[in-house]
Amino acid sequence: MAGVTLEQVTQTFAQQVAVAGVSFHIPDGQFWVLMGPSGCGKSTILRTIAGLIPVQTGRVFLGERCVNQVPPQERDVAMVFQNYALYPHFTVAENLAFGLKMRGVPHPERQKRVQWVAELLGLTHLLRQKPGQLSGGQQQRVALGRAMVRSPQVFLMDEPLSNLDSRLRDQTRAELKRLHQQLHITTLYVTHDQTEAMTLADQLVVMHQGQIQQLGPPQELYAQPLNKTVASFLGNPPMNFLPAWLFPGLPTEIEVGIRPEAIEITAPGTGQLQGQVIVVEPLGDVTLGQVQVNGGELWVKTPKSVSLGETVGLALPVNQRYYFCTRTGQRIAEAGLKL
Repeated sequence: MAGVTLEQVTQTFAQQVAVAGVSFHIPDGQFWVLMGPSGCGKSTILRTIAGLIPVQTGRVFLGERCVNQVPPQERDVAMVFQNYALYPHFTVAENLAFGLKMRGVPHPERQKRVQWVAELLGLTHLLRQKPGQLSGGQQQRVALGRAMVRSPQVFLMDEPLSNLDSRLRDQTRAELKRLHQQLHITTLYVTHDQTEAMTLADQLVVMHQGQIQQLGPPQELYAQPLNKTVASFLGNPPMNFLPAWLFPGLPTEIEVGIRPEAIEITAPGTGQLQGQVIVVEPLGDVTLGQVQVNGGELWVKTPKSVSLGETVGLALPVNQRYYFCTRTGQRIAEAGLKL
């Protein structure tokens, strides 16, 4: 196994900057997640580490070795893609063993490794079947197994669960977490799904327009976002934003952010704001409601029942508010705030 280090990596395609001076170090054995909107550079970073895209500027290290000039097949990394890319005419066992066969691993060792990974992933009873006979979740496990059977130094996973339905995604995500706890192979995982990011990551990297916006433990980024981009990307529904003014001297226009679960529904005429419920989405243990107020619409996540068209008060606890500069998007202190 090996850690992964990027030093000021920049990648430009057709005069468009895909990755802009990205640097980070993943310690050996950790599970890191790259997260951000489409086109933010997540997959480009993954493919750069794998060697599928040459490094234009900067350096990539696997362990202590700079791999800028090392071909993909010699980097000892394994990739799992959104597309499972299984060979349809091969059995599960043959799919699992194919990479080992291409690398000249002797037949007895191939069988041993295939059996090991099949038992680990619950594929033993499927070894003689072909991909067309498998469910989506089973195919994904075969794709994971094909990467694992090589015992690489690094796993690179590019949205591997996005083709699964919700239930299978939850199951496979739990399997991934369990497997990493057993194998401790350095993993870099790309996703736009915040549930995957929050539950899987030792460290979360939020990207936007090719740059790292914030890096740290998932709960830290959720509780202490450095800017509006991070604040709005984590949370479901996302953080609400309201216009406000800061008065430390000259008035400055800012935005107040508050998460839907932090807003308390109160009686009409109480709280900081008042509005009308325009959307109601019961979720069982909680209800999502969208409330129209003077500053726009606010999402509220509450254990209380609300009715469509109902007029409610909204309390915004001071210790649950976030304040952002309208011009830069950076988080600022709250002194002198006037809603």
